Amino acid sequence: MTTRPQSDPVHRDTVRIEGLTVDCVVGLYPHERHASQPLHVDLAMTLDTEPAATSERVKRTVDYAATTAQVVFLLRSCRFRLLETAAHTLARYLLAPPAPGEGRAALASVEVHLRKPGALRGFATPSLTIVRDADWCQLIHEKKPWGTVDVIQETKDAGIYRLNIEPGGTIPLHVHRKMRESEMVLTKGLLCQGETCRPGTVHRWPRGAKHVYENPTKRWQSILCVDLPRFDPDDEVEVEGDPDDVPAEAPWGPLTGSP
Repeated sequence: MTTRPQSDPVHRDTVRIEGLTVDCVVGLYPHERHASQPLHVDLAMTLDTEPAATSERVKRTVDYAATTAQVVFLLRSCRFRLLETAAHTLARYLLAPPAPGEGRAALASVEVHLRKPGALRGFATPSLTIVRDADWCQLIHEKKPWGTVDVIQETKDAGIYRLNIEPGGTIPLHVHRKMRESEMVLTKGLLCQGETCRPGTVHRWPRGAKHVYENPTKRWQSILCVDLPRFDPDDEVEVEGDPDDVPAEAPWGPLTGSP
């Protein structure tokens, strides 16, 4: 099933995140495929901010701390061949409608500006700017026994997905033999490896690591997932036993509500 989000706000206000620098793999040449390099990121997100101004609730607008952490996670976890691929991936993720149970406002449009300062060895700085409306972002939605998957983007080297776990649902204990998987928790109340995970928590699963997610709440819970290479259903193998001890990582960006 596919959907095209529609957004035509009464007012077109802009929330910006500027001056973000993230080390990531982006490039075609051999020396670029095996080492990260800095990427400068500026974002401009259009929406109607009056509901947030009236209610003073951050879920009615852009949570720039959470958004920054998610953008850092995507850029650091993926491997891009072109700036164009990185820019389109970020645009598709930001324009995706909010996941069920995710407290954030939908965007009407987004501008993504990327600069790659090390590409020309100081002679000049290549950059790319793309502007996209919400109607452009068409997602594929897949039904699963435990909920749904939103396919954000699939490239030659990576797959970016949003996993939505229904109330009471469980992604069973499983391993990957070929894929390397990184995941960021997006919502509050999810259990990973039997432990509560706060939003922004990151897990990077080694190949063969047994892991499980459980949603004990009455709300939908969501995870942002990057697979290298893209998801292969034959490489998701359900297993028995106990989850492996893979420590969670702190959010890759600012914490919501931190001073």
